Amino acid sequence: MGRSRRTLPEELLLLALDPTTGTTAQPQSLDLGLAGAQLVELALAGRIAPDGDRIAVVVPRPTGDPTLDCALELLRRRGAPVRAVHWIGGPRLGLRQTYLSHLERCGMVHAVAGQMCGVLPTTRYQATDNEISREIRARLDSAIRTGVPPDPRTAALAALAHAVGLGKHLYPGNEGRSSRSRLRDLIRHDPMGGLVAHAVMDVQNGAGAQARRGGAPAGRPAAAGSRPVTEPARGVPMQPHHGSMARAVAH
Repeated sequence: MGRSRRTLPEELLLLALDPTTGTTAQPQSLDLGLAGAQLVELALAGRIAPDGDRIAVVVPRPTGDPTLDCALELLRRRGAPVRAVHWIGGPRLGLRQTYLSHLERCGMVHAVAGQMCGVLPTTRYQATDNEISREIRARLDSAIRTGVPPDPRTAALAALAHAVGLGKHLYPGNEGRSSRSRLRDLIRHDPMGGLVAHAVMDVQNGAGAQARRGGAPAGRPAAAGSRPVTEPARGVPMQPHHGSMARAVAH
């Protein structure tokens, strides 16, 4: 996978990054969204495919993106298709920081050191080129405004933005209500994006924890032949922080 195109996790994170404060909107749900965005990006690259409500590895060949390849390898090691809600709900400490550090290395953001309450060190991230974020936002705006079915990548980005609650960040207030509604409706234009977005929302509603205890999410029957899962799904392991990355990210 070449680096001429930004990945969905990168785009989702840039959408969530507030250009004024340097903090990320919806930080808790954003972590889930980034894990889901990795699945969609791997599907777009032809490495995984949906199998009902599960994710199956179809081509284990690396993409060339280290963070995506880590996720792909962990999925491959599972040996059998894994439910999307299990994967997204699994612990993946440091995923947001991993992508922030990656964006910093690529020159798309720069870290700004600060302090919380005058004592605790914090790190905020400012976009180095707001044109990139504006281009990403323009794709969503166009899909919302025109009603023309978007390409799969934009449809998946819209689905993930809705799932993590970025609608109220992108289209705030009463004047943004219709745009938020149309953002939600875009979820139907990409099957993989829709599957992942619903899994993100299920995890936020507690369905992931319930499923890991062996029960089916409320209102959704258990898949035929499914077995209780006795251990949490694993995600991308926490990346060690070096230098300025050891400081906490202010939310």
